[in-house]
Amino acid sequence: MIDHLTFGVSDFARSVAFYDKAFAPLGIRRLFDVPKEQSDGVNVTGYGGDHPLIWLAEEKATTGLLHIALRADCRADVDAFHAAALGAGGTDNGPPGLRSHYHQDYYAAFVLDPDGHNIEAVCHAPET
Repeated sequence: MIDHLTFGVSDFARSVAFYDKAFAPLGIRRLFDVPKEQSDGVNVTGYGGDHPLIWLAEEKATTGLLHIALRADCRADVDAFHAAALGAGGTDNGPPGLRSHYHQDYYAAFVLDPDGHNIEAVCHAPET
């Protein structure tokens, strides 16, 4: 089981503004900013529900394929994530909808963050 992950971003302020808005519909919020004296002067922040799960660092921006899938409680949360992420400057990489090639109830949406990373929200529950 994954405890947390960290990836580098090229523009910390732009990425934080994006993730603050994109993660909100999923109940994920910025929980902790690491004091610069404890991070060798690098901007670092952690997002999660009750503890930081995803960390952003403005150092050595991650390149290449990065895909993060976050679980949503319901399909409406997937829709809200997609709308919030696009409103925050994300790029559509797959609108909300069923991806039945994974399984019959796989409902997901995909956006590219400011660095081009593929961020997904997915709900596995049947429509209620």
